[in-house]
Amino acid sequence: MGKRPAPFSLRLTFEQRARLERDAGDSSLGAYIQSRLFDEDNPPPRRRGKRPVKDYQALAQVLGLLGQSRLSSNLNQLARAANTGSLAVTPDTEAALWVAVAEIQEIRRILIEALHLEVEP
Repeated sequence: MGKRPAPFSLRLTFEQRARLERDAGDSSLGAYIQSRLFDEDNPPPRRRGKRPVKDYQALAQVLGLLGQSRLSSNLNQLARAANTGSLAVTPDTEAALWVAVAEIQEIRRILIEALHLEVEP
């Protein structure tokens, strides 16, 4: 077998690299560049399915709230208690569960808005 050709290096600006990565979709940069240069009949790949964040401040707010909350720990404890049959459903427990549901719904709403997602009604 013959030697493989040496790799080719190319300097790009930050903006040029970002555009290439965006346009490459799920392809590697090397594969995308080769297809665009040497396979003119091949249509460019579809763009990534990622949607850009619409509101970074709202996203930061949600992440901060999640970091401060004990939702995951509390939900885990509730699930464990429910699985063992030791969860007594008192009016206080029910009220706490409804508060948790409302908080999770608000977090979901803020995330959907921040990520500019469309949700079916």
